[in-house]
Amino acid sequence: MLRVGLTGSLGSGKSTAAKLFAAHGAQVLQSDAIGRELMEPGQAVYAKIVSHFGDKVLLPDGRLDRPALANLAFAEGRADELNAIVHPAVIARQRELIEDVARRNPSAVVMVESALIIEAAYGDGADWQQRFDRLILVTAPEDVKIGRFVSRCIGDVTPSDQKIAEFEQEARRRLAHQMPDEQKMALCDYVLTNDGAVTELEWQVDQLWPILRIAAR
Repeated sequence: MLRVGLTGSLGSGKSTAAKLFAAHGAQVLQSDAIGRELMEPGQAVYAKIVSHFGDKVLLPDGRLDRPALANLAFAEGRADELNAIVHPAVIARQRELIEDVARRNPSAVVMVESALIIEAAYGDGADWQQRFDRLILVTAPEDVKIGRFVSRCIGDVTPSDQKIAEFEQEARRRLAHQMPDEQKMALCDYVLTNDGAVTELEWQVDQLWPILRIAAR
């Protein structure tokens, strides 16, 4: 089995790359999805977040108010506090899922998609060099990343110039909490450039996939 970390900053297109790898047969685990599951009411992570940040992060139905958490993390500078609660549990759950895949398919390529693989430094097993056999970075110019984030935020709505500026500012705040691509490149085994059409990214994935399959045997 080959354990692969797939990382990239906000708006880089790592989720698109993950779907392309999954189409080839990679077993993709999405850290965001795991985190959302662990932050549901009744979970230990949920209880720790509420205990630490208080009822102000709760919706009337008792679920976590994700926009409020994002504001605390990025606008109020408390991202490290939130990550210290969430990351250890997410990493532990990733380990469980990877071990399950290994039992079922010893020659699988297991790919963990996460923005903060390198930045995460919380709890036992957080060292990405021990958790992964290969690391892939998906990269794009900052203006492209910001544009993609804004497009996701506005959807089909036509926003005001002020609203667009607010989304751009939010994107920059979030990117400021992530390691620059230039630093990540030196630590990664492979770099996928995603600054053009999706077909260009698809071609890169097609070229890399056989290399990963061979390494998994």
